[in-house]
Amino acid sequence: MSSRAEARIADPLVLLVVALGGGLGALLRYGFSVWLPTRPDAFPMATFAVNVIGCAAMGVLMVLITEVWVAHRLLRPFFGVGVLGGFTTFSTYSAEIRTLLQSGAVGTALGYLGATMVFCLAAVVAGMAGARWVTGSVRRTG
Repeated sequence: MSSRAEARIADPLVLLVVALGGGLGALLRYGFSVWLPTRPDAFPMATFAVNVIGCAAMGVLMVLITEVWVAHRLLRPFFGVGVLGGFTTFSTYSAEIRTLLQSGAVGTALGYLGATMVFCLAAVVAGMAGARWVTGSVRRTG
């Protein structure tokens, strides 16, 4: 069996920090859903907010750990995969679009679908640009 085909055994410490971070992120997301409850036919502001905030935070994190710091090996799994992975949610986003469509709020569903994609991508770019501006990091190309 080639090394590519061999199954990797996950580092138990990495699994632990991902699980802890994921739990923390999920609790934060739940807090947003309690703070900003949504009717079935209304724009899902809580999920929209967590996904945009999470994307901005991911942009900041990636600049910090790839351009600014020499990051500890557990930082990216904890914050990137764990906290931000548990905080953001594609599954709830998809389910909410379906709920909006079923309730007859087609315009809201399509607006939510498009706005999430545009704002999340813009948030990653803004997070990266903001982190570079604050830290004085300049991305070198070529």
